[in-house]
Amino acid sequence: MQLHTIDHAQEDAPRLFATSLKHTGFAVLKNHPIPVEQIQDVYTDWVNFFQHDSKVDYLFDNDNQDGYFPFLSENAKGSAVKDLKEFYHLYPNGRYPESIGPSTKNLFNQLLHLSIELLSWVQDNSPKEVTNLFSEPLPGMVKKSERNLLRILHYPPLDGSEETSAIRAAEHEDINLITLLVTGTHPGLQVKDSDETWNDVPCDFGMLVVNCGDMLQEASGSFYPSTPHRVINPGNLIQNQSRYTMPFFVHPRDDVKLSDSYTAGQYLEERLKETGVKD
Repeated sequence: MQLHTIDHAQEDAPRLFATSLKHTGFAVLKNHPIPVEQIQDVYTDWVNFFQHDSKVDYLFDNDNQDGYFPFLSENAKGSAVKDLKEFYHLYPNGRYPESIGPSTKNLFNQLLHLSIELLSWVQDNSPKEVTNLFSEPLPGMVKKSERNLLRILHYPPLDGSEETSAIRAAEHEDINLITLLVTGTHPGLQVKDSDETWNDVPCDFGMLVVNCGDMLQEASGSFYPSTPHRVINPGNLIQNQSRYTMPFFVHPRDDVKLSDSYTAGQYLEERLKETGVKD
């Protein structure tokens, strides 16, 4: 599998982006409009957050799914072993830690703006037989959605007490339409190709990784694949130290019809229970 790196500013970027998603479920963007300095500021704030015991003051709410999820809270769909991570869920109207500065909210808004642009690229470069399946144009599905989610993830160093089969993030697909992944502080993300081979995803700090989620696969009649990916444990060239990353999950409004089988709300509810983060 060849993951294509696309210059956001080049003229044919929309076509190349949609083509990459079609063939691999992934695309890598460079020269995107989000300043690297701002991304670094956000990481700095959240490193401090995860290092302090006060994080438990924001323990997640089971109904709203916002707040802090402690270590070993989530498992991949179909896996009985919890992932080696802790994380925070930030929704548009969710709880915002007092210690976190304005850069995170600014990043949330910038990622949302960019996601709408990228969805318009997909909409405009999809065959008519695919766009006819959409209950409404893709960019409109996410506008005014309260489900768009910035997840700030911390994968702690391993200390040897972990279950033998546990890894930082087991093989999974994302739930949403698309995911915009701000490059992690260290490598470890891999994507699986059709030959069952795992491929490393670039970890250059100025890049943005985008992938299809299950909802886009559902809405497009599987034209756009939701490709399995994982985060592997330290070893070889990956040092045993904390890894931070920030995926932005782009979700439709709950009432959006994905297919004859699901609305977006129904689909999300089913998957949250399967991953063990909701009763």
